[in-house]
Amino acid sequence: MINNNLQVYKNLKIIVTGSTGFKGAWLCFWLNLLDAKVIGMALKPEKGSILFDKLSLSKKIKQIYLDINNFKKLNQIIKKEKPDIIFHLAAQSVVSESYINPISTMRTNVIGSANILESVRLNKVKNLIYITSDKCYLNDGRKTTYSEDDTLGGEDLYSASKACAELTFEAYYKSFLLKGKKLSFTTTRAGNVVGGGDMKKDRIVPDVIKSLKNRTPLIIRSPDATRPWQHVLEPISGYLRLGELLINKKLSTSLKPNWNFGPNPINCKPVLQVVKEIITCWGEEKKINVIKSKKFKEAKLLMISNNKAKKELNWSPTLNFKETIKITVEWYKNCFYENKIEEITRKQIEYF
Repeated sequence: MINNNLQVYKNLKIIVTGSTGFKGAWLCFWLNLLDAKVIGMALKPEKGSILFDKLSLSKKIKQIYLDINNFKKLNQIIKKEKPDIIFHLAAQSVVSESYINPISTMRTNVIGSANILESVRLNKVKNLIYITSDKCYLNDGRKTTYSEDDTLGGEDLYSASKACAELTFEAYYKSFLLKGKKLSFTTTRAGNVVGGGDMKKDRIVPDVIKSLKNRTPLIIRSPDATRPWQHVLEPISGYLRLGELLINKKLSTSLKPNWNFGPNPINCKPVLQVVKEIITCWGEEKKINVIKSKKFKEAKLLMISNNKAKKELNWSPTLNFKETIKITVEWYKNCFYENKIEEITRKQIEYF
């Protein structure tokens, strides 16, 4: 848990891009609890998604539906709203989708992110937290963690798009945004994020949950792939902690602006173990079918170091692996069988 006073966000005007997405909706809900003035900028919720609507966020925040590839409209909104800080989460976030629609993936994740940076520059936005992914690192097959100074890159389109987004940030940062002695603009990378409300296709937790609820066959394709699993509240707590320090001008520009928010190495587990733990928490038996798929290129192991965030931000992950899966399953069961979504979401934030 982070030891800080998030009341700094009270009454601040905050833009969250990707507000209708999984992490974006959780962030907006938490900021709303902190009495921030939140402006959401995102596409309309995707078919099958539930979180934005279940949390009644359209009634809690000022939501503007747009595509971040539309620079003119995006820039008009940022110019009008004059936010104290922007959290940029809008992205094409599914690896498999990048194989189906590679150009739109690159357009959104690279050009769309560049649009945010350009508008920040033109409108002199005070603070920016620019969220990418741990997939931005060039995976060289190592069995140790990746730190913020490691090489960026990707052999698949999704990873490449995230690496390009990071390089675009670095160019804008060094060309236009690096001013003064205090950090105001940062980029963050998180691990494999799970939690209640994610309904995206080809993500292991939603796929398993849907199979359990609908009593359909459970199929997994990469049982041995090992990932740094973390609950969605872990990186969001890191974003909020980082934002607090930016707003209060507590971080020196002697620090590089890149930050990992990953779990401790003990939370790195193979996919098969994650699936078994979800089934155990669900409380029913389920057959697991494994298929060999060469459709997608996926790394066997990827772990990111959180040492910098621990040292410089006094941030550290809170939940162990079993707790992460347990509260994730509890959220979905509540959603499907009790439908008290706002209550359980608030309770999980308070518990965290």
